[in-house]
Amino acid sequence: MAKNDYYVIVYQILSYLYQRLKKGEDVDPRQISVDSDFFHINKRYWNYIMVNLYRQGFVDGIVLIEMDNAETTVARLECCQITPLGIEFLTENSTLKKAEKFFDWC
Repeated sequence: MAKNDYYVIVYQILSYLYQRLKKGEDVDPRQISVDSDFFHINKRYWNYIMVNLYRQGFVDGIVLIEMDNAETTVARLECCQITPLGIEFLTENSTLKKAEKFFDWC
């Protein structure tokens, strides 16, 4: 697995959101934005990931903005939070478990 694999990025985002929730702390939007020090991916790929996390019900609180060129962009990251379905996906999905092991190895 590479640092820019879909499931590695998903693991990072969901794990961060879950930790904030458990600690009762606000989300720092810079930690999950495309400009984050943790991700080294392009904006289109990041948008794809965030849009799908939202549409699959793993995160809530963001706003999707449909652009004229049929592209969707993400706004309001400060309100982003993991959902119960996202927690289940994070803790039970075998592919995300592999991504977690990837971080233990790095």
